[in-house]
Amino acid sequence: MADKPNGITYAEAGVDIDAGNALVERIKPAAKRTNRPGVMAGLGGFGALFDLKGAGYSDPVLVAATDGVGTKLRIAIDTGNVGGVGIDLVAMCVNDLVCQGAEPLFFLDYFATGKLDTEVAATIIEGIAEGCVLSGCALIGGETAEMPGMYPEGDFDLAGFSVGAMERGAALPEGVAVGDVLLGLASNGVHSNGYSLVRRLVQMSGLGWDADCPFGGGALGAALLTPTRLYVRAALEAIRSGGVHALAHITGGGLTENLPRVLPDGMGVRIDLDAWDLPGVFSWMAGVGGIEPAEMLKTFNCGVGMVLVCAPDRAEALEALLKEAGETVYRLGSVTDASGVTYEGSLL
Repeated sequence: MADKPNGITYAEAGVDIDAGNALVERIKPAAKRTNRPGVMAGLGGFGALFDLKGAGYSDPVLVAATDGVGTKLRIAIDTGNVGGVGIDLVAMCVNDLVCQGAEPLFFLDYFATGKLDTEVAATIIEGIAEGCVLSGCALIGGETAEMPGMYPEGDFDLAGFSVGAMERGAALPEGVAVGDVLLGLASNGVHSNGYSLVRRLVQMSGLGWDADCPFGGGALGAALLTPTRLYVRAALEAIRSGGVHALAHITGGGLTENLPRVLPDGMGVRIDLDAWDLPGVFSWMAGVGGIEPAEMLKTFNCGVGMVLVCAPDRAEALEALLKEAGETVYRLGSVTDASGVTYEGSLL
């Protein structure tokens, strides 16, 4: 009788269960840092439990959001600078939730790679935990998928899922009216949208990721990996103080396409482009690519990452509150009775 072939293991097929288990143990302290009222169990179960009553809600409405980091990951992978993309992932989800008037409650992540590098994965997930801490959101679960043959060596992908809540009747937008004031909150740079164009522009410039940054200190790659700003805590303070009628997270589509999403039919906005100085990264990109202002404004945030639509008699107090919370605030303009976005002044 012929000898049986030697038994093959899952690890020999490219999936290391032990490495996955080691990662879970490594990230447990990071996840524990994010605990908040409502969390009922730690990592490791088949599902994650959250108690809405324990979080202080009596008649809650749930709000959910999901997103990724996009091709900004390509820069992180190519430079090995992966520490900030976890914050990006959280920000892209929770900054959307707060625009509905919701408080982010918990977060789950999905990390996929061809070959699990425990150190790289842990660094990324520790960044996710940091983003959760900064936004008052608990990291209560996730999935690490090791899929040989699906991703080239060293590559990975990220997705995030967040759930928030608000009391029934508190949803935004609500009450937007002609004459409402637009308060813009400064961005940290490009954030996490438009990176397919960013990477093309860097290629056109002839610079490498490790080249001196032409619009600031340090290396170009590191500058372009500046994490997305988290607006949750400041925005929630503003909402709870009264007078906020809407919020718009300025992501893909820029001011041009995101602001109309929170306006009633028949209303628009007038924006003074001289109300803020265009950050150097955007001036540099526009110069390299010969990009027209209209294209910049519908592709990038151009220095404004979140906009609050406020009652005129509350604008001054809200501006002071937001500044006290650490935000740089610009009075961008106002709501008008003409549909669309009208720009005045000069961007470049």
